[in-house]
Amino acid sequence: MSGHSKWANIRVKKTAQDAKRGKIFTRHARLIEIAARSGGSDPGTNSALRAAIENAKEDSVPHLNIERAIRKGTGALKGEQMSEVIYAAYGPGGVACLIECLTDNKNRTLGNAKTAIGKHGGNFAESGSVLWMFERKGVVTATLKVESGKLKARVEELELELIDFGAEDIDVSDGVMTVTTGLPDWNKVRDFLKQNGCEIVSAGLQYVPTQKTAVDDVETVKKLLQFVEAIEEDDDVNEVHTNAEISGV
Repeated sequence: MSGHSKWANIRVKKTAQDAKRGKIFTRHARLIEIAARSGGSDPGTNSALRAAIENAKEDSVPHLNIERAIRKGTGALKGEQMSEVIYAAYGPGGVACLIECLTDNKNRTLGNAKTAIGKHGGNFAESGSVLWMFERKGVVTATLKVESGKLKARVEELELELIDFGAEDIDVSDGVMTVTTGLPDWNKVRDFLKQNGCEIVSAGLQYVPTQKTAVDDVETVKKLLQFVEAIEEDDDVNEVHTNAEISGV
């Protein structure tokens, strides 16, 4: 998973940019709304809602915003309902991309996605032609707060316990750890890393590539990052997953 980890490390900077633009509050609210609609308003019995709330709190989403999203999801607060939709594309370097959206207007979201893809060197694709290259997994990305000389020992110390908590794959690049888990286990891994002094960058379910496309030059990486950023400029886009395996950059 070295390429996936390298991409995750690059994307840490993008996460910070999203927070500055304020988009992250909207994304969390939409995820909470959908979780509440599908499983009810009680985080004690709705694990998806509990995870969505915890992730929102990690990003300092106000309590009022969280409560409003729950009420909207259960129908207690009227408004346009959000729905999940996935689009697919091929980006620079032939990299396969899944575009995960939360929207109240699929036509608007589709039009915006096609425009962004076309303007930035990509091609829109049928979701089935790309979806088979990915599988749904839990993914936790965290920064390791440790001196560089002690990094290797710290990673080795964490790895054994992470495996006990359900880690299937662990990779570290430039002090950023990416842990891949089965669907039920990412909460436990996230909590363990938090308790051990790691700063959680992101945690949740993602589409992880099983078939990867090698990207080994700086220019293509730049174009790919610009491509993803352009798509994610749309508030309806929750996340873009790629099968890029970055090496030698």
